[in-house]
Amino acid sequence: MSELSKLKWQCRRGTLELDILLTRYLEACFNQADKDEQAEFIELLNLEDTELMPYLMSNRVPKSESRFALVEKIRNLSGKRQA
Repeated sequence: MSELSKLKWQCRRGTLELDILLTRYLEACFNQADKDEQAEFIELLNLEDTELMPYLMSNRVPKSESRFALVEKIRNLSGKRQA
């Protein structure tokens, strides 16, 4: 199984909304992202859904600047902007 296939599998979460957001980023941005952003995305995939959902679906802001930038990028791909 390729690295990209493994990541796509990890994008499958407990909710359809998370599946869509994470898969959209993986397919549209991951390969073009620099190594730091790719590593941040992989770390994001390791979070529990209960921690990840507020970042992507509401206005919870990550403390890490790099995580915040990635969350914003994912939100913007979906058209969901932070209020």
